[in-house]
Formats: sequence, C-alpha cells, structure tokens
Amino acid sequence: MRILHLYAGNLFGGIETYLITLAKTQLPQMQHEFALCFEGRLSSELQQAGAIVHQLGAVKIRNPWTVWKARSQLKALLQKRSFDLVIAHACWVQAIFGAVVKAQSLPLVFYGHDTASGRSWLERLAKQTTPDLVLVNSRYTQSTLKNLYPDAPSRLVHYPVLDSACSDPSIRHQVRSQFQTPHERIVIIQSCRLEPWKGHRLLLSALAHLRTIPNWEVWIAGGAQRPHEQRYLAELQSQAKTLGIRDRIKFLGQRSDVPQLLAAADIHCQPNLGGEPFGIAFIEALYAGLPIVTTAIGAAPEIIDSSCGCLVPAEDDSAIAQALERLITDAQERDRLSQGCLDRAIKLCDPEQQLNKLYSILNQALFENSRELSTC
Repeated sequence: MRILHLYAGNLFGGIETYLITLAKTQLPQMQHEFALCFEGRLSSELQQAGAIVHQLGAVKIRNPWTVWKARSQLKALLQKRSFDLVIAHACWVQAIFGAVVKAQSLPLVFYGHDTASGRSWLERLAKQTTPDLVLVNSRYTQSTLKNLYPDAPSRLVHYPVLDSACSDPSIRHQVRSQFQTPHERIVIIQSCRLEPWKGHRLLLSALAHLRTIPNWEVWIAGGAQRPHEQRYLAELQSQAKTLGIRDRIKFLGQRSDVPQLLAAADIHCQPNLGGEPFGIAFIEALYAGLPIVTTAIGAAPEIIDSSCGCLVPAEDDSAIAQALERLITDAQERDRLSQGCLDRAIKLCDPEQQLNKLYSILNQALFENSRELSTC
C-alpha cells in the first residue's frame, strides 16, 4: 500500500512528530511518501529518516497563484506516481488540496489532528470536499467531527509514539550540570509549543503557591516560532518575575534534545486550558517514567489515569499546586506513579501495534472503495 501524506511543513509540533514516526517505523506492507509545501525542519528530518519527500511549493492562500501552482504540482505528482490513497493532514491541507485528490479518483482520507468547531474560515473551506474516511487521534477529537464531516465515516487510531527515553543514567547528571541544577533538586518540566492554551500561565500561578516549598525548579522547553509566541514568552517571563519565582524557572527555548531533558526531570506538568486533541508530549513523558500532572479536559483523561499521574480540575491553580506539592515532597508517590508510566505508554501508543491498526483501517477503506466503484 503506497500512501501519500499531504502537509504544510512550515512549523514543528505534534503532527510533525507523528509524520516523522511514520517515516522511521514503516511496516513492509505500507510505504509512506510525503508532499510538503514548505521546506524546513520537517522536510529535513523526514529525509534524514530515509523518506521520499516531494515539494509542492510555498502556498499563501491570499496569493491565489501560489495555490494554483501547488495544486498543479500535486496533480502532476498523482498522475506520475501510483498511490493507493492520499491522507490530508489538517484543514489547511484539505481546503487547498482535497478537491485535487478527488478529481484524480483516489481515496481521500482526512486526518483530524485537532478538534473541529466548523466555524473557522479554514474549516468552512475544508468542508467543501468531503473525504472518504476520517482518521482521529482520540475519542475527544472524534466527538467534534459532527461540526466538520457529519456524514463521513471515522476511525480512531492513537498515534504511534517511539520510545526515545534515555536509559543511560549518566544523562541525568550531564543535563543537570549543563543547567547548574543540583542532583537532589526536583525538576518539573513542561515541553510543548508556546501556545497560551497549553497552560504555561496556569502552571506559573500554581507554582506561586509553592514559593515556601524548597528544592524544586521548573524547565519550560519550547521555542517561539511565530511573533505572537515571542510576545507570549515575554509575558511568561514577566509573570514569573512578578510572582517572585523567576529564579526557579528556566526557559530553555526550542530544543532538539527533549528525551535527554525528560531523563533529567522528575515530574511532567502541562495544565491545559483548552482541550488537548491527543498529547504526544504526555506519551513521551510516560516513556521517560515521569508522573504527569494535567487538567482533566480534552483527551488527557484517555491517556492519564491513577497508575501514572494526576488529573485536576481545569483552571484550578490551587489543585495543581497541591498535586505538585505532593509529588515534590513524597518520593514514594513519585516512584509509584513512575512504575506505571511505561506500561501505560505501550498500551496506548506502541508503534508496531498502532501502525498495524492503521494498516488494517486503511486496507478496509480501500476494499470498500473498490467495491463501491465496481458497482457503479
């Protein structure tokens, strides 16, 4: 089965991590190729993983000629190479390229990586082309599909996530030495994009309750990729200073060594303000054996349970502070939760298990599509 994945490629986050995982862990029965509009970190890492990457050209919807040119490039690619199906990742891609795929009589799969309201201009454009199948990353995401494609069949398959946890015990010492963090200090880490709904402000507010609790610090990993993220970072730094905890917060910027950072930390906390569609960062933390503290919204309750972390009410900085204080001061509780992390990650996101599930879903979709064509 030859699959073409369509994506923008100009940013880097969970979707990009998923596509790289596909490139690194291909099953013999599935061949993944990728078509991107922008060159950057994603295209570079896909190529490093040995994947075939096609460039469609930079697209800006406000410049119609760039859209026309990229659509022409995709049409030529689909006519030149024999793909069994095409997966459009996210509404931007579906809006621009969905009709091109359908015009070539190829099965079109839409991957719903995010929740859908059906109200944004991109979603309204994407709704103009109904896919043959929708894949979703969580039950939470699936519950919003009625706002986008109410008549399209959907199937849930959790992301395959590679276990990139560092097993070398010396890594902890090396990373902590780099940041001048004592070995005995409890490190809380948040590793994600700099988006307000990821809950950085809420975490800082919660930490203000713990000013008198000794022996902790926080690492915030994630760099500003766009102007509004630069402003947000400045606001977070100012907030930490105002709360009197600036000296206990390390803003690490964009990192390519997240597995090493996780290996050197003790607790993972990402108290989302908005519903997380899935949360690869949670799975990576579980692989690293880090107990997780997060808010009980979005897909988090599908991932985190009492065996590996704590779910707290949304927007409750006091509840977050209490959960963190318990884990900071109780080594036995940290160890208990840490013991359950790996099993939870494997159960949800073992790559071979999830890729076989993906293959089964897509193979069934192809069978149903060919049966429909034969009866036309």
